[in-house]
Amino acid sequence: MALTLYLHPLASFCHKVLIALYETGTPFEARIVDLMDPQENARYLEVWPVGKIPVLHDGAADRTVPETSIIIEYLDRHYPGQEPLIPRDDALALEARLWDRFFDLYIHVPMQKIVTDTLRASGENDRRGVADARASLATAYDLAERQLTDRRFAIGEAFTIADCAAAPALFYAGIVQPFGDTHPNLSAYFERLLERPSFKRTLAEARPYFHMFPYKDAMPARFL
Repeated sequence: MALTLYLHPLASFCHKVLIALYETGTPFEARIVDLMDPQENARYLEVWPVGKIPVLHDGAADRTVPETSIIIEYLDRHYPGQEPLIPRDDALALEARLWDRFFDLYIHVPMQKIVTDTLRASGENDRRGVADARASLATAYDLAERQLTDRRFAIGEAFTIADCAAAPALFYAGIVQPFGDTHPNLSAYFERLLERPSFKRTLAEARPYFHMFPYKDAMPARFL
């Protein structure tokens, strides 16, 4: 099998790439990486010295591809599905890339800041950083609410890279800072994402690991 994806099934950025792979129907081997294991982490640093997941390795091209947005663009060019994840129209492609970055930087990253802070030792918490992250999420929710007023998916009727980014970001962010009662357009959009087979499969594979999520007690029962 040409493609190997280094991942962890609980990791939200890994979910973004898994959704893309399941959308395209591209065969791949999933290789779970336990970064908490010193020996396994050392081996993984030989694959990608930065040490972050996910990373895609294309054995046919002998190429290692890091960073989620770049991985999805790589798949779209070299292992495309029936429908492109990057629109062929230049204006729509730019819009898709914009909202891909929006969901990554303004929802995904603040969510991870909040979650990571709960894992810190007592006395090492970053209260100001968490407050700033929550404020960033609130602003992002408002912007997304306006964007989704008359759209089925992030940029229109077609499912794109932006929706691959949105699904896991909103899944975890909605647990740490719920938006269901305050942002009806965003909430309805998230429900449409939950019905997407690629996202359903990704969540099903993650479910055995949900007990490791620091906010597991706040996770809605329908996801457990």
